[in-house]
Amino acid sequence: MKREIYVFNNGEIKRKDNTILFETETGKKYIPVEEINNIWFFGEVTLNKSFLDFVSQKEICLHFFNYYGYYSGSFYPREHLNSGYVILKQAEHYLDYRKRIEIAREIVETGIKNIIIILKYYNSRGVDLNQKTDNITNMLEKMKDTNKIEQLMALEGNIRDEYYTCFNDILKNKDFKFTHRSKRPPLDNINCLISFGNSIIYTTILGEIYQTQLDPRIGYLHSTNERRFTLNLDLAEIFKPIIVDRTIFSLLNKGVITTKDFEKEFKGILISDKGKKKFIEEYNGKLDAVIKHPRLKTNVSYKRLIRLELYKIQKHITEGEKYKGFVAGW
Repeated sequence: MKREIYVFNNGEIKRKDNTILFETETGKKYIPVEEINNIWFFGEVTLNKSFLDFVSQKEICLHFFNYYGYYSGSFYPREHLNSGYVILKQAEHYLDYRKRIEIAREIVETGIKNIIIILKYYNSRGVDLNQKTDNITNMLEKMKDTNKIEQLMALEGNIRDEYYTCFNDILKNKDFKFTHRSKRPPLDNINCLISFGNSIIYTTILGEIYQTQLDPRIGYLHSTNERRFTLNLDLAEIFKPIIVDRTIFSLLNKGVITTKDFEKEFKGILISDKGKKKFIEEYNGKLDAVIKHPRLKTNVSYKRLIRLELYKIQKHITEGEKYKGFVAGW
């Protein structure tokens, strides 16, 4: 299995013969390219065209985050699997509103079903979430009558607001209280974790799209407009509850991340490099966790489930095999 490389230190990264060399003030590190899917940069790095040409040949995506932990952008090498036919079918299903909303609805409803799974899990462990779960289930039912993507997204937003109010019941850490969602900048520690985690899952899914014939610029729930990528934002709706949120609950309930892992800036709250490393370690543990796939009858990791979800969308648009989103058992 190929690895993800996360770079937090400042330095210079370049090609050295047939491998990658990362130089910092404290030393040199060689990275074997055959083992890498993506490289994530959180520190300040310098690189050159020779390095970009090399990682492009090796089909490695690069993802950059700024000082505040916000996603800046990706170096997405020339697509090696893209199919003109698949791209045409993707565009066809976007331009035909009936076809587009069918996919968008399934993505939204699947994401909400995964939220309900999370709530039922904690409810079974003594956290009283029955009323809020019923509220969300009722709002999910209303989606069946919507015929506009904007309405779907509005209902999804309402459901997510209700869901976030459950965080204070689920979390057993008095230092982390959710009041309301704030993004840029996040105004408290819990919002900082949510924003950081969401940025990571968007980028993880982008790297998985690169390994398929799909084009990341054509999504269905999120409009294809000035945004560089939208399909990864779509798929993230399904996986945020079962990967990102579970990562947050685990880190905070176990006391792995504390208030010491955050820094207050005039623009809001930042997660420190130490905190980011803790998050990514737990997050990768969730990605690597395996479950028994209900249809394939074999063990698959959550990271593999993301790829399988993309394959299902591709089959939907190219072969007419109706797309059904992945709903977790837990």
